[in-house]
Amino acid sequence: MLAHFRRFADYNKWANGRLYDACAQLSNDEYFKDRPTFFGSVHRTLNHIVVGDTIWTSRLHGTSPSIPLNEELYADMSSLRAAREKMDAEIIAYMADRTEEDMAGEVAFKTTSGDPHSMDRSVILQHFFNHQTHHRGQAHDMLSQTPVEPPPLDLLYFIRG
Repeated sequence: MLAHFRRFADYNKWANGRLYDACAQLSNDEYFKDRPTFFGSVHRTLNHIVVGDTIWTSRLHGTSPSIPLNEELYADMSSLRAAREKMDAEIIAYMADRTEEDMAGEVAFKTTSGDPHSMDRSVILQHFFNHQTHHRGQAHDMLSQTPVEPPPLDLLYFIRG
């Protein structure tokens, strides 16, 4: 199980890098354009992924931030990308420090509304990586509505190198 999550940490860094490279080619108008999607723009969707990652990595480290899921942590692509790259490095380091025994451990935390909760670390990690993939797909779809061609992000492309 641990090898699976380590692979996903590496894959997410790769996929995020490819997606951000493509999004960096967008004009500001296209990047910030309101679209009929859950978070409303490419920027706000990418920002939400960082918000989710911030919440979950904090919980995995024993704290429970109360950041709203639609909080805009970064106002521009440059600072958002820097945060994304730092987060990806932190996720890889976190997974490198885990053992198989850690995967079965329970993590106690508070929800964003302040309610106490706990989950198996492995379930949290499944959700964590699935959440990134889900919202990257939304950003990828928005990118397909622009002049910039969205890059392949499938895990198989990552595995093939």
